[in-house]
Amino acid sequence: METIRNFLEFELISVGENSVQVFTLVKVLMIFLVTKFILWLIKKALFRKRRFKKLSRGSVYALLQIIRYVVWVIAVGLILETIGVKVTVLLAGSAALLVGIGLGLQQTFNDVISGIILLSEQSIKIDDVLDIDGDIVKIQSIGLRTSKALNTDDVSIIIPNSLITTNKVINWSHQTMKTRFRIDVGVAYGSDIDLVIKILEESAFQHPDISDRESTEARLVNFGSSSLDFQVLFFSQNIFRISKVKSDIRRNISREFAKNNIAIPFPQMDLHVKSNDTEAKKKDEQ
Repeated sequence: METIRNFLEFELISVGENSVQVFTLVKVLMIFLVTKFILWLIKKALFRKRRFKKLSRGSVYALLQIIRYVVWVIAVGLILETIGVKVTVLLAGSAALLVGIGLGLQQTFNDVISGIILLSEQSIKIDDVLDIDGDIVKIQSIGLRTSKALNTDDVSIIIPNSLITTNKVINWSHQTMKTRFRIDVGVAYGSDIDLVIKILEESAFQHPDISDRESTEARLVNFGSSSLDFQVLFFSQNIFRISKVKSDIRRNISREFAKNNIAIPFPQMDLHVKSNDTEAKKKDEQ
């Protein structure tokens, strides 16, 4: 026992009145292990609660992230106190330094505050499909400073949290599992309007991802300069891959138009060439 006590009390580092002993490192290690164990228990409890209460994965993840940050802040404070660093004195003495750091890392702090807002409000959750600046992405994780998402090309994108909280963002997954989309198409003047509407609705409904026939609707929306402008509206649950769905429906429309001799016009321009009468008269006089 005496040998173990001497080993634990062995002084590794001494700075002024403070010293770091082997026992100090043991306590730091214990705080670290206990923190990891507590977080593991909380994670297990939250996911078990999700199974029984049918909580969404995004809600559980947001709550777990907030708890994780709080627990680690407490653990770091305990570790600093263990090695002899007074946290209150440290914060008071470094106030001016923190102000300077805050000014230099203003954008970083903005991202961190935005991350806390996202995790607490849960307006954006894991697996939500967002439209950010025209890019369709699926959220994979929400961190304290940045969020990770996957775009339609399966490319991982790191997004600063402030970009989500301060810009206009469309959340396709926010309210319902299915969303309405539209495809615009123009046909030549003189085409049978009723037949065009029927073809558009049938072409959309033929796709396996379009399940609601009553909500699939085609409309004549405008008399264009060179075409009759139509629009077909449909609901789909395949939000993230909607570009592929639209492409398939356009192929169906093109094939059916070709069968029924319905033309999709292209803009045409008439070019009038006017000769220079003055130059022509000079040539004639010569």
